[in-house]
Amino acid sequence: MARTLKKRKLLFSDYHSNPAIRTDKAYQLSVVKPSALRKHLTCLLAGAVLMILSTTTAKAQFWIREGLNRPDHDSYLYYFGISLAYNSSYLHTSKNPRFLENDSIQVANPGAKGGIALGLLATLQMTHRWHLRANPQLVIGGSKYFTYTLKNPAFGEQITETRSMPSTIVSLPIHFKFNSDRINNFRTYMLGGIKYDIDLASNSAARNAENLVKLKKYDFGLEAGIGFNFYLRFVTVSPEIKFSYGLTNVHSRDPGLKYSSVFDKLQSRMIFITLNLED
Repeated sequence: MARTLKKRKLLFSDYHSNPAIRTDKAYQLSVVKPSALRKHLTCLLAGAVLMILSTTTAKAQFWIREGLNRPDHDSYLYYFGISLAYNSSYLHTSKNPRFLENDSIQVANPGAKGGIALGLLATLQMTHRWHLRANPQLVIGGSKYFTYTLKNPAFGEQITETRSMPSTIVSLPIHFKFNSDRINNFRTYMLGGIKYDIDLASNSAARNAENLVKLKKYDFGLEAGIGFNFYLRFVTVSPEIKFSYGLTNVHSRDPGLKYSSVFDKLQSRMIFITLNLED
């Protein structure tokens, strides 16, 4: 037994120089060869690295999910919201060929006024990228007007006259939304679609309309815009800018009306700057 302990204390280098030691089974069991030692150390190191990486990845995923507001929002089949917008509207004009022959009105220019729009939002998620959105709105204010320069003003008229057309519109747009990838709590989107407008303040049926420009009650057009989703903790806030392009001639022309007869076609144009709040 003493001999065995003594041999175990010999240096490992003696294993190569002394043939007697190489035949000693007790010594062979007590000495770990360098190749085996390196193998064990490599396995231990690889295990430690894998453990650290798995722990770090799990913590990173936890931190990322913790930093996301409403991470399950993209799984909603549908969701609702409200919208508040400022709008500026005007009428795109096409002059009647007889305007050049008119000796009472020299200049007729359209003008724009601002109004507000209150609406509801209902969005259906068709795919991850494509959403279908309805946004019925009540557009209040934003009356249109024309400024005329008269050559020979009648009694009670000025050289420059303004004719306003009050407007209260129920707008029924339907849009397709194309969404980008979500980056943390931010996403951008583009939208396009159609609209159908009903002007509740239309004066097309007015009889005593000598000083009026008659507008039809119904309008149809195209809309396009861009917006940004900001995912907050309890709500999604989406500022948006949208352009509306009317296709219908809303002018109810009467050749006998002084201020109306100078125009051939009138088409609506609107710009909306909107703040959407969605669940």
